[in-house]
Amino acid sequence: MQISDLPYPDPGVPDARSGPRFLLWLGRGQLGGQLKSLCWGMLHFTGVAALPYAVGLGVDAVVDRRPNGLLLVGLLLLVTGIAISVGDSMLHSTAVTNWITAAARVQQLLARKTAELGSALTRRVAAGEVVAVSTGDVEKIGWFVEAVSRFLAAVFSVVLVCVGLLFYAPELGVVVAIGVPLIALAPLPLLPRATQRADVQREKAGKATELASDTVAGLRVLRGIGGEELFLGRYREASQEVREAAVRSARMWALISAIQVVLPGALMITVVWYGATLVSDGRIAVGELVAAFSAVATLLYPLRHFQEIAMAYSFSRPSAQRAARVLSLTRTDAAGERPARTDPVTAPAAGGDLYDPRTGLLAPAGRFTAVVCGDPDLAGRLAERLGGHPMDGDPVSEAGTEAEADAGTGSGAGSGAGSGADEVGAPSVLLGGVALDELELDTARTLVLVQDKDPVLLSGTLRELFDVPASGAVESGAALGAAQCADVLDALLQAAPDGVEDPMDARITERGRSLSGGQRQRLALARSLVTDPEVLVLDEPTSAVDSHTEARIADGIAALRAGRTTVVLASSPLLLDRADRVVLIDGGTVAAVGTHRELLQREPRYRAVVTRETDEEQRLGGLELTELAEALTEIEESA
Repeated sequence: MQISDLPYPDPGVPDARSGPRFLLWLGRGQLGGQLKSLCWGMLHFTGVAALPYAVGLGVDAVVDRRPNGLLLVGLLLLVTGIAISVGDSMLHSTAVTNWITAAARVQQLLARKTAELGSALTRRVAAGEVVAVSTGDVEKIGWFVEAVSRFLAAVFSVVLVCVGLLFYAPELGVVVAIGVPLIALAPLPLLPRATQRADVQREKAGKATELASDTVAGLRVLRGIGGEELFLGRYREASQEVREAAVRSARMWALISAIQVVLPGALMITVVWYGATLVSDGRIAVGELVAAFSAVATLLYPLRHFQEIAMAYSFSRPSAQRAARVLSLTRTDAAGERPARTDPVTAPAAGGDLYDPRTGLLAPAGRFTAVVCGDPDLAGRLAERLGGHPMDGDPVSEAGTEAEADAGTGSGAGSGAGSGADEVGAPSVLLGGVALDELELDTARTLVLVQDKDPVLLSGTLRELFDVPASGAVESGAALGAAQCADVLDALLQAAPDGVEDPMDARITERGRSLSGGQRQRLALARSLVTDPEVLVLDEPTSAVDSHTEARIADGIAALRAGRTTVVLASSPLLLDRADRVVLIDGGTVAAVGTHRELLQREPRYRAVVTRETDEEQRLGGLELTELAEALTEIEESA
């Protein structure tokens, strides 16, 4: 696998059942690269392992005064040097390729999962953890994947040296063959504690990252209330905790490194002392002692890879666990998950109603439906559900849909609910009787587009912002006009450098930070209108604009989306009055259906949400109506 082949056309379906399984899946996915690295590593380490024997043969040739032997040793050293140099260069190249390949593959998987889950991801996983997985964890996973082949090559060289010594100098070879496994296994009792300390460090680092990201996201608000110093102090405390945890972790790894230095040194002293005794007794030649000494000294190099693989696994295992936890999330992770379907689901025919069996909400095809929720969080979760993303912890009830049925609007959708509701889990939202979460993600998003209350504008020109998948029926100019973006275009053109005459070529800064909240909201609304989906769901699309602009936007949406299904979650009377029908959600289910004016007259709960009436004001309003009715009755009786 060459770096030029990245990224993968399809990174595959990962085994995300656990961190070790995910690492094993990654390793199996690039066996070719691992084998190449292993072969070059074996060549490199074989050259390293052959050096002691070449030195020993050279000493024996000098002692025995054999010039031909020295020539042979010279040729052996030349071949060994070439093997070491070529093997080391290619081992480094292939190992780095394995590292980058594994890291790139994980990043592709994470990007694909992020695109699949959308805003639901940060509701299920902390933002700091997502950042940690996509940055530091990816590198640690790649480190372990590439270290495996080098470790196996090091194991091969250690075995080769030990076996060679057993044949070349049996008396010393036995000492080395016993001592080397003990040196390799000595750090094992310390690894659990080192891993635990490393886990604590990563956990604290993830919390510090999350705190930093939250602080940066809310910096404007923090400065407005003078709270930046408070959060800066909290981040300092968190960073100091990370530093202290890192120091404790480093101490344990330093102890393991010390063991890897002290024990080989002790083995070397033992070999030299015992070998000198054997030489003095005439049981072995001087060359054999030099070869044994050189072999033990050479073993320090491959033995370092034993410590590295232990560190790499200790650091990568929790990283892989976090990555697997993110990658195992699905669009149907709500309680009572729907069983996976193996047969393809056909997209519904155009012109179907949008129906949510859980709340009883029905959005008739081709009509402008407004939804009023007293709880803004519930409105956001409902918007996600309408887009085919059931949310964990959604408090909306699975009660029946009597209110919708009593209003005479639920009969058609009710029959569809029976087919889409799953007996083991929460029923999915239906479009034309087809469950959205059973459709392919691309198909579902083509049919239903959800714009949340805090849309993101990517940096680039305005033309690039509107370069999104669309039906082509709505031009960008019409969408900008419906969203009342004339002043936004003027502002972008004024801020553009000289020579830019078309506002579509004006650049937007990252997340549109150079624009006001209302301007960003209107540009995002225009972008959603351009896509022209079959169903458009808008969550508070005009919360950051003034009332006059809001009224014109409401008229623009109604005119541009005429004949298309539109659902707006809002509590603004200006938007509600333009809707064909208004649905009140109370307690997680449909409580009332009608027009805005009808619900104002007959539904106190609706009136309380829309007009912001308090309980006392509702009670007094009810008393005034009762007194008025009694007065009219008395007048009629007296007449």
